[in-house]
Amino acid sequence: MALSVSSLASAFSHLSLPSTSAAQPPPVLRLLPSTRRAARLVLLASGADAAEPVEPEAPAADDGPEEVLAVEAEEDALSGLALRKYVKQRLPGGFAAQRITATGRRKMASARVVLQEGTGKVFINFREAKEYLQGNPMWVEYCKIPLATLGFENNYDVFVKVQGGGLSGQAQAICLGVARALLKISPANRVPLRSEGLLTRDTRVVERKKAGLKKARKRPQFSKR
Repeated sequence: MALSVSSLASAFSHLSLPSTSAAQPPPVLRLLPSTRRAARLVLLASGADAAEPVEPEAPAADDGPEEVLAVEAEEDALSGLALRKYVKQRLPGGFAAQRITATGRRKMASARVVLQEGTGKVFINFREAKEYLQGNPMWVEYCKIPLATLGFENNYDVFVKVQGGGLSGQAQAICLGVARALLKISPANRVPLRSEGLLTRDTRVVERKKAGLKKARKRPQFSKR
């Protein structure tokens, strides 16, 4: 069946198409040039950044282990020297020239104790008590028991010069010396200190070895036959 040109023209004449749809080109054709241009600019910028050489940061110079140990030893020596100067400054004229002094003994240890108004610090042989007594909490507590009994643990600084015996005997000698020094502050301190047994000299010492025995009393096994 063949259609004539006139019939086709009459059929399309009834259709009403909007004039804008045929006039405007598809949006894809307009966006493609701008998109490609933007992408090209981005690629060019990234290539320019990559072309610039970046200098790596120089690593920090690490000190060797020997240099670190030397610095730490120097700091420790300075701190010990500063502490010794501080104690000597607090005790003008030495231990014998102070007003509140006392001596405590235990086993073979002898401690000379000086009390001064302060904040409760304890110095033994120009060193801090915790450092000198190797951080043992029981031995450190021995030095502060008399002050804590009277409520003076934060009112006085204790300066000690001790010799002889071991650390345990030295700590107990300091305890007796501090208790005796507190009596010079006020005679009224005798009653609470005596009730706690802090003014009693502990005379117990190690018994000497005897001839023919292994120790003070231990002897070899006896065999009758």
